[in-house]
Amino acid sequence: MKAEHQELIESYAGSLPSLIIEEIKENIPGNISKANLQKVMERIASTYHSTKVNPGECVGLVSAESIGEPGTQMTLNTFHFAGVAEMNVTTGLPRIIEIFDARKEIKTPMMEIFLKSPHNQIDNVKKFAAKIKETVLGELVSEYSLNIFDQLLRVKFNKLLLDDLGLTTKELVKIIKSKSKGLAINSSEEEISFSLKGKSEDIKDLYNVKEKIRKIKVLGIKGIKQVLPVRRGEEYIILTSGTNLKDILTLPEVDAARTFSNDIHEIYGTLGIEAARQAIINEVYRVIEAQGLNIDIRHIMLVADIMCATGEVKGITRYGVVKEKASVLARASFETPIKHLISAALEGEVDNLTSVVENVMINQPVPLGTGLPGLVTKMK
Repeated sequence: MKAEHQELIESYAGSLPSLIIEEIKENIPGNISKANLQKVMERIASTYHSTKVNPGECVGLVSAESIGEPGTQMTLNTFHFAGVAEMNVTTGLPRIIEIFDARKEIKTPMMEIFLKSPHNQIDNVKKFAAKIKETVLGELVSEYSLNIFDQLLRVKFNKLLLDDLGLTTKELVKIIKSKSKGLAINSSEEEISFSLKGKSEDIKDLYNVKEKIRKIKVLGIKGIKQVLPVRRGEEYIILTSGTNLKDILTLPEVDAARTFSNDIHEIYGTLGIEAARQAIINEVYRVIEAQGLNIDIRHIMLVADIMCATGEVKGITRYGVVKEKASVLARASFETPIKHLISAALEGEVDNLTSVVENVMINQPVPLGTGLPGLVTKMK
């Protein structure tokens, strides 16, 4: 870039944010004339200043209306993947409520796993998907038989499934031994028999052993219940039912920069608060787009900022964001008013009436728009 161009762009440093200036430097063509660059810079500056919020603009109210009105018309639905058992995704209003409430347990946790080349081609994707799907011992069993007289539990395995996963009964015995104590284990080609080491008279103990070994994880990553390779443009990605972001990101085949989960708390725990804020914006925007609605992304950004402002993810509920409010009356206006008022009276809290809700409640002009400046004049 020419020095005069550099100088001209730098001269706008006071009026434009540094991120925009960096972006202009990267994208401006090298052969542009100074006069044209001047025009471009003036246009960018005027556009930037026209998008700024005026002092005293009630951004919260505008955002609440802009999200609330289309939200009312949103359909209540859960969307199923055709032909895939147990693969469904919460969308529409239930999903929006789930995100804004910052629920710890979400209805349908899922991930989109992007892979590095050459793993993102069809043959390799299938292998990788089989490798990460959580397989428990119970899925491989073709029959259980209990011999109550000898206190013996025989487990017969499905040979075809074992071959598909590249497992042998010897390997299974090894896995079971490492995860269960107090069992005597014998194995043959197709079956494994278990007996309790100490002679137990209780039949129930043998049933308990059966239940316990059914749940032993044999292969895959904990929490990944279903996998579905899907084509996206030139590559294949894997959709999963169930999430485990921490373990998936450690795998060498995974493209960690693009892989994500739809569980905001999991993202916060793994990647931190900035990632969680971005995840809230992306997730809400995905629902809105899927419903064919049009909401300016800045409204969603405002809500995401409020949820993450304290450095933790807090929902827009009486236990989350509302609890943080400085004003007693604003807290009381949301839910459980008597509780807030009594505890505020006991602590001797003072409400300075600096915001909107509390002024509306006591019938005063709100500090917005024309109610913002206080004018004092000398009358002749």
